[in-house]
Amino acid sequence: MVKLLLVEDDVNLSYIVQTALEDLIGGYQVFTAPNGAEGLKQWEEHHPDVIVSDIDMPVMNGFDMVRRIRETDKTTPILFGSALTSPRDVKEGYKLGVNNYVKKPFVPDELDAHIHALLKLTEGRKSTDETDHFRLGRYTLDGPRAILRDDTTGEVETLSVREAGLLQLLAENKNETVRREAILSRLWGTEEKDYFASRSLDVFVNKLRKLLADEPRVEIKTVRGVGLMLIEKEG
Repeated sequence: MVKLLLVEDDVNLSYIVQTALEDLIGGYQVFTAPNGAEGLKQWEEHHPDVIVSDIDMPVMNGFDMVRRIRETDKTTPILFGSALTSPRDVKEGYKLGVNNYVKKPFVPDELDAHIHALLKLTEGRKSTDETDHFRLGRYTLDGPRAILRDDTTGEVETLSVREAGLLQLLAENKNETVRREAILSRLWGTEEKDYFASRSLDVFVNKLRKLLADEPRVEIKTVRGVGLMLIEKEG
């Protein structure tokens, strides 16, 4: 069963699409949200297999929601649905990381076909890539096992689940800045200015820097006032 997040401010359309998809053979579990802000909450809570979203919505539009999601999640397929989409909107969406556009009103069978095509592509990428193992200079991070291995000596450092999650998040976004708010939301479940969570993040960063200190090509850089960036230099 496919877990789908439908972000749509038209209540009637949302209900029609949800009902139609849940009635299809093979089945969907559909979570709905009326705007991008609620969509972010549903995404964090349910970890959907695919997201279908409107663009123009109150509170937070589809572009801003996708921008926030793609800060920490590069792989979940996202489709934008819109009745009238300008070339500029299409370009902006793809730039942000949207995978495809679907014309509204939705035809359930057509939407189902788009979704399964995207899921097939995503699974194909996952099968060919080691998405949970990351090379960091002389080190390899094994995310699921929370292990950092020195490939030159064979020594293994066991990390806490949150330390491994932080290093993996930075590795997934290598050479890109990840906002502190996005990190705290993903790993601590808070976007608020939580002093203790923020201090805990700083402690974890310092420990990871010490673990990587013998590898001059890898650096966890603080982008002041914004967030963190894992840099890997060539050489």
